[in-house]
Order: sequence, then structure tokens, then C-alpha cells
Amino acid sequence: MNQNQSQSPQTSEGKHDDDAALSEFLASLMDYTPTIPDELVEHYLAKSGFQCPDVRLIRLVAVATQKFISEVATDAFQHCKARQSSVVKDKRDKQQKEKRLVLTMEDLSRALREYGVNLKHQEYFADSPSTGMDPASKDE
Repeated sequence: MNQNQSQSPQTSEGKHDDDAALSEFLASLMDYTPTIPDELVEHYLAKSGFQCPDVRLIRLVAVATQKFISEVATDAFQHCKARQSSVVKDKRDKQQKEKRLVLTMEDLSRALREYGVNLKHQEYFADSPSTGMDPASKDE
């Protein structure tokens, strides 16, 4: 008996276990309500030319999308914290009183760039923490 023949039963058992785990996972998607609605996922899948009547697959795409968005948001948050921690020393006292983190388009762009998404935004977007605030509250 050669080495390949002795490994094939393990490989088929491993494949059977993987298939069983996948089937169980797909079945669990029927009971799961993702954050991203099925209708929204179906809309964008149809817009890209993909039609699928299987709700499990649509929910799988929703879960993958939710994970991607979560990772991008976490990375953008880390960029935001790093950017605001590198504030000049004389401004640090005011910053410590405020302790308000402001996510900017630059933070989001850097996070998306790590995933191969190049985000270009119009110059009129405001990246200042005080933009849109009441002028009286800017001085506080």
C-alpha cells in the first residue's frame, strides 16, 4: 500500500466533515437575521447581474458584507485614534478635556485603501471636526 492510498480515507473523511459543517452552517443561516436586509442584498446582487433564489446564499453575502464593513470601520477608528493622538503637545490639554473622536474621510480612505478600495471624495466634503456645529459651541 503506498502513501497516497493510506491518505485517501482521511481525505474523504475530512471532506465529509467539511461538507457536514458547511451544510450545518448554511442551515443556520435560515434562522439568522443579518443586519443588512435580504432585500438590499438582493437589489445589489441583481444590479450586478446575479440572480439567486436561495435565501441562504443571500444571507451569506449579507454576513460577509457585514464583516467587511465592521473591519473597515474598526480600521478607520484606529486611524482616527492614531491621528488624534499625534496632536501637537500644546493642544493636548484641550484635547484631553474634549475626548471626542471625529472620523474623517481621510481616516475612512486610509482604511479602505488597505482593502484595495480607492476612495475619492469631492473637495467640498468637510473634514473639520467643527464643521456643521453651532458657531457658539465651537469655542467651548
